[in-house]
Amino acid sequence: MTLTAAAGAEAIRGLHASPPAPLPFAPSLHVRAFVLERPAGNVLLYSAPGVGAGTFAAAGPIARAYLNHRHEAAFGHDLPGVPLFVHAADRDAVARHRHVRAAFSHRHLLDDDLEVIPTPGHTPGATAFLWDSGEHRFLFTGDTLYLRDGAWAAAVLDSSDRAAYVRSLELLRELDFDVLVPWAAGAGDRWFAVTSNAEARRRIDAVIERVRGGADS
Repeated sequence: MTLTAAAGAEAIRGLHASPPAPLPFAPSLHVRAFVLERPAGNVLLYSAPGVGAGTFAAAGPIARAYLNHRHEAAFGHDLPGVPLFVHAADRDAVARHRHVRAAFSHRHLLDDDLEVIPTPGHTPGATAFLWDSGEHRFLFTGDTLYLRDGAWAAAVLDSSDRAAYVRSLELLRELDFDVLVPWAAGAGDRWFAVTSNAEARRRIDAVIERVRGGADS
C-alpha cells in the first residue's frame, strides 16, 4: 500500500491516526493524534478529542506521549500509564489540564529514529518531531504548519512570536523529510502530504514570505 493510495486509511505502515475531530472554534479544521509504531516503544504524538485507551489498541502499548504545543492539552486527556512530555516553555499551561511527567528544552534524539525539534513561534514551546520509520521520514509540525485546501499554511496568533515563527520555519525548511503530518487539516482533506525536499522548501518558502509580510497563515 502506498501513501498516496492510503489517503482514507487510519493506519499507514506503522503510523496510526485517530478519527478526525473538528476544532470547536474552527470546525472546518479536523485534528488527529498519531501513534508511531516503533521497536523501541510506541509514541503518541498530539492530542485530540475522543482519544482514549482503546483508540490505538491495534498498535499495541504506548510507551510515552508528546504534545506539539499547549493548546492541544484542552482537547484530550491523559491515557493510563502513558507519561506525557512537553517543552518547558509550555509546561505550565499544559499542566493546568494534564499531568506532565517531564519537560525538555533542547533538540534531541529519542533512540535512533525520532528527533524532537523545538520550533517556537506559534507558542513558545511548539515542537516538531521527525520520525524515520525505515521507509519514510515523517515530519510532525503540529500547528506550525498545517494543511488547508491542499496548501501548507501557518497559524500565527495574536499571542505568537512572529520573528521566532519565521526562524522555526527556516529550520523546518532545511530538514530531510518526505511526508508532512500536521495536527490539523481541512475537513475532508488528506491528513498528510507526500513531498520531496525541493517541494517542501518551495512550499515553506511561500509560507515564510507570507508570515514575514504580516499574514497570519
